[in-house]
Amino acid sequence: MAESMKGLHRTHRCTQVTSSNIGEEVIVMGWVQKSRNKGGIIFVDLRDRSGMIQIIFEAADVKAEGFAKAEKLRSEFVIAVVGKVEARSGAVNENLLTGDIEIRAKEIRILSEAQTPPFPIEENSKTKEELRLKYRYLDLRRPDLQENIILRSKAVNITRTFLAEEGFLEIETPILQKSTPEGARDYLVPSRVHPGSFYALPQSPQLFKQLLMCSGFDRYFQIAKCFRDEDLRADRQPEFTQIDMELSFVDVDDVLDVNERLLKKLFDETIGIDVSLPIQRMTWQEAMNRYGSDKPDTRFGMELKDVSETVKDCGFGVFTGALENGGSVRGINAKGQGAMPRKKIDALVAFAKDFGAKGLAYLSIGEDGSYKSSFSKFMTEEELEALVTAMDGEKGDLLLFAADVNKVVYDVLGNLRLEIARSLELIDKTKYNFLWVTEFPLFEWSQEQNRLVAMHHPFTMPMEEDLELLDTNPAAARAKAYDIVLNGTEIGGGSIRIYQDDVQEKMFELLGFTKEESYERFGFLLNAFKYGVPPHAGLAYGLDRLIMLMAKEDSIRDVIAFPKVKDASCLMSNAPDVVDKKQLEELDIALVSKTKE
Repeated sequence: MAESMKGLHRTHRCTQVTSSNIGEEVIVMGWVQKSRNKGGIIFVDLRDRSGMIQIIFEAADVKAEGFAKAEKLRSEFVIAVVGKVEARSGAVNENLLTGDIEIRAKEIRILSEAQTPPFPIEENSKTKEELRLKYRYLDLRRPDLQENIILRSKAVNITRTFLAEEGFLEIETPILQKSTPEGARDYLVPSRVHPGSFYALPQSPQLFKQLLMCSGFDRYFQIAKCFRDEDLRADRQPEFTQIDMELSFVDVDDVLDVNERLLKKLFDETIGIDVSLPIQRMTWQEAMNRYGSDKPDTRFGMELKDVSETVKDCGFGVFTGALENGGSVRGINAKGQGAMPRKKIDALVAFAKDFGAKGLAYLSIGEDGSYKSSFSKFMTEEELEALVTAMDGEKGDLLLFAADVNKVVYDVLGNLRLEIARSLELIDKTKYNFLWVTEFPLFEWSQEQNRLVAMHHPFTMPMEEDLELLDTNPAAARAKAYDIVLNGTEIGGGSIRIYQDDVQEKMFELLGFTKEESYERFGFLLNAFKYGVPPHAGLAYGLDRLIMLMAKEDSIRDVIAFPKVKDASCLMSNAPDVVDKKQLEELDIALVSKTKE
C-alpha cells in the first residue's frame, strides 16, 4: 500500500549528502537499487538521478513497524527515508561518491511499490536495445543514460547563456510550414480547414531565419526541432534537434569566430576538454586530396598521396587507363603493415569494392627491402622504386592504391584509411580534433536528376572571385560554405547567404528552376528580399550528434530521451499507429490499400 509523503520535504539528493553532513538529520527519496537483509540489519542502496547512497535499517532506530516495511523492499520500490548521516561503519566504497558515509534510518515511507523490472537497472546494460526501448522509461533510470541526458541539458543551457551574452535573440519559427521540396522527403500534415492541402514539418528553419534577418533582428538562435523522412542509421533520427543561428552584417570570419568561442566554452564547462583556438581550417579540396573525405578524422595520419605523375607512363593498364579517363591514381601507406596476411588484404579489397572500387592494388615492402605486389610484373624495378619513394615507403610498410575517377578514389581510400585505423586501433580516443572545412563546391552533379544540384542549399553565396564562373563553368564555382568537423563527424555547417537578386536568380536558373517555379517554392522569401535585405550568414549544429560525441556514445539514440528505431517507429508508444475513421473523414482522407503484386 503506497504511503503519502505529506509532511516530508526532501532535503538532499542522494549524492548531495556528504561527510560534512555527519551528525545531521536528512530526508532523501528515490528508488531502491538493491536491498540486503543481514538479519537484524538491512542495507539498502538508494538511487536518484544524482547517484546512490547506502541506508541502514535497524529495529532499534526505525522501530518494529519501520523495520517490517524495510523487509518488504525490492528493486525499484520508491521510498522516502528520514535518518541521521554517519561515517560508514564498514569499509569505504571507493566506487561511490557517498562511499564514506551512510544514513541510519529513523523513518521510512514506501511511496510506491514496483513489479520486478524486465531487465536490471544498471550501467552498461547487456540487455538488447529493442527490449530497453520498449521500456524506455525504465531504461532512462540507468545512470549512464541519465548522465547523457543531464549532459545534453547542461550543453543547451550553456549555449543559451553564451549566445544571449553575444547579443543573439531566441526566436521560435513555425513547425507547420509550406512544403518546399528541395532536399530530403518532407513529413506532411493534412489540414482539416483546407481540405486537400498540407503543411510540412520543417527540415530546418532555413527560410524563416533568413526572413528574421530581413526583419532586422540581426542575431537569431533557436534550439530547433527538425524533421526529415529519410532512411535512418546510427546518427540519424526522423526528428532531430539543431542549435540554429543566423547573423547579419557578417562574413565568414565573424561566424567562425563566435562559434569557436561557443565550442570552447561548451567543451570546457561540460566535459573539461580544452579546445585550442583558432580551430584549424582546411579547404574542401585540400581535405579531399589529403583524407578522401570532406569530414576528415585528423586524429591519425595515413594521408592520401597523389601518384598520378609517378605512374603516368608505367606499363600497368589499370593505372594508365584511369588517368586517360580523367581520373587519378592515389595511395595510402599503412605503416608497419607489410607483413599483413593475404587473407586480410583480400578483406580490404572486398571492403574497397563496397565503395565503388573495381579492385585495389597493393605493394608490401619486406623487412629485407623486397617488394611483393599485385602489379609488379607490369612495372620496371625503377618504376616500382619511384612509386615507393613517392609514397614515403619504408621497410615493413604496406602501400594500397586506387585508380579511378576522383570521386571513387576519394571514397575508396577515405573509407579504407578509417577501416585500417579502426582495425589496428590507431585512433587516440581521448583526442577531440576540431576542423573547419571551407570553400565547398557550390554545386554537385546528380546522376539521378541529370542536373546540377546545390551542394548545401539554393541560398548559398558563391565565392566573390568565382561569380563569373556562374556564366562560364558553374561546376567549378566554390561556395562561401563551411562545416565544423569533430573526429571525422560533421557536427554543424552553414554558409554566407545570397542577398543580391541577380545572383539568386542565376542560382535558381542553374538549378533548373524557371522564375515562376522559384516564386512558387520560395516566393515569400524572394518577395521579402525586395524590401532591403542585409548581408547575412548562418550555421546549425546537429545537437544530438554533438552530444553523442561528447558522451563518447556510438548512437544518437543514447542521447535522446525517447528515440525512434530504424523504421522510424517508437517501440514504447507504438507510433506511428492507425487513427480513428472519424479523424480521417474530418481530414477528407481516404486510405488506399496497397496490394502486393
